[in-house]
Amino acid sequence: MSTTSTRPPEGRYGRSSDERADRTLKAVGAVLAAVLLAVIGYFAYHYVGQNKISGEVISFDTSEDSVRVRLEVRKDAGVSGYCTVRSQAEDGAEVGRADFRFAGDATRIDEVVTLRTTAPGTTAELLGCHAG
Repeated sequence: MSTTSTRPPEGRYGRSSDERADRTLKAVGAVLAAVLLAVIGYFAYHYVGQNKISGEVISFDTSEDSVRVRLEVRKDAGVSGYCTVRSQAEDGAEVGRADFRFAGDATRIDEVVTLRTTAPGTTAELLGCHAG
């Protein structure tokens, strides 16, 4: 018994359409992956590389009409900027928000600032620090 093949001879009629589609999909996938890596790299650079000032709340004390907040700010020498702090009441309503400026050549600043509130505050939250 002999078996006959229904496939055309290899290489006689060129590439099959499946092989061409696979090659095209691989090329499109490689281009999209390169674009995605470039976008991620761009945002990572601008988020990490350009952030010249950062801070954190070390502690806070509340009173009837203010919150005393101890901030630790880290920045590049000579860079000035500000940090935004807010306080909320027990029910979650915002009762105070203020920007505190930091300048000078020091790279680490540990300072106590007073945030005035419209009602007794129960929290002190650092919303962010920005150069400028």
